[in-house]
Amino acid sequence: MFDYDTLRVIWWALIGVLLIGFAIMDGFDFGVAALLRVLGRDPHERSVLLETIEPTWEGNQVWFILGGGAVFAAWPLLYAASFSGLYVAMFVLLVAFIIRPVGFNFREKVDDARWQLVWDSCLIASGVIVMLVCGVAFGNLFLGLPFHYDGDLRMTWDGSFFQLFRPFALLSGLVSLSMLLAHGACWAAMKADHVIAARAAKVARIASLAYVVLFALAGVWLAYGIPGFAISGPIPANGVSNPLGKHVVIGGTWFAGYATHPAFWAAPALALIGALGVQAFVGRRGFAGFFSSSLAVAGTILSAGFALFPFLMPSATFPVSSLTVWDASSSRGTLWLMLGVTMVFIPLILLYTGWVYRVMRGRVTLEHVRKSHNMY
Repeated sequence: MFDYDTLRVIWWALIGVLLIGFAIMDGFDFGVAALLRVLGRDPHERSVLLETIEPTWEGNQVWFILGGGAVFAAWPLLYAASFSGLYVAMFVLLVAFIIRPVGFNFREKVDDARWQLVWDSCLIASGVIVMLVCGVAFGNLFLGLPFHYDGDLRMTWDGSFFQLFRPFALLSGLVSLSMLLAHGACWAAMKADHVIAARAAKVARIASLAYVVLFALAGVWLAYGIPGFAISGPIPANGVSNPLGKHVVIGGTWFAGYATHPAFWAAPALALIGALGVQAFVGRRGFAGFFSSSLAVAGTILSAGFALFPFLMPSATFPVSSLTVWDASSSRGTLWLMLGVTMVFIPLILLYTGWVYRVMRGRVTLEHVRKSHNMY
């Protein structure tokens, strides 16, 4: 039904869907964890906040696992280059992921303020690290990463972990951090006791305002201060995957695709409308506030994805080695097989996720936590 180049674009879009699903569903978990000591003023309030995310965070992480699996199977060159070249960054990210469940399970084991402070600090660190590192990774994609292939497609990485923290990449990290802090605060405003919800609404408005400023600043910097990548000459869209089979030039703008496809501007507009929705609805209409922050998350990721297309992982040191949608995928048969599997399992995940959230609907109150002795 679909030819090879169409399948490649479909899988580029599916990776985007999985990434947005991860950022929305797991993003508020990390946001709430990072704000644990800001929104929760005593042990009972902090228990309320954790109880809003503890029953569902493991299910939300399915989107992260699906995304990693999809990159492994659909974009093997991208998987190999990113996981080997960015090994230390990936290790830090995984440590942050591992700390979170340990913190959930251990902080209630001992009724001691210092013990709980230690594990609260772990939860806060895990939230901040994941949000910041993911944003820094996106920023580095626009700057290009230091890798190249030789004639036998053996990849060489020429950079180090600390070289990833360049000014624009750090700004991207702050965009991610402010966006997901606002998202987590919107969740707390919708799910936590009214005393905490009022506090969360104020934090959500401040964080979303900071997000708008940082997002706009990143857009201006990207438009006028960072040269874009472009493929010159014929594009082997239906050929075998070989990153060295194209020519790449640097010097244009990352917004060239927006000029060719004006509909792309809907993505940053969606992000800003979502941020405005947070200002208007959070604390007044619980779900509308959370839905607005979800729109901001989706709009931000779509904005970056449209700007990068067709590049998946640009190379700053040897641009022709850049990985694109047209030269980093698995075979047509593999993409077909995975598409069939995805069409079966994504609806199932959406169904059981919807059912879980329906069962867990309603606020977690301070009265409930006190009666249950902080046990969930």
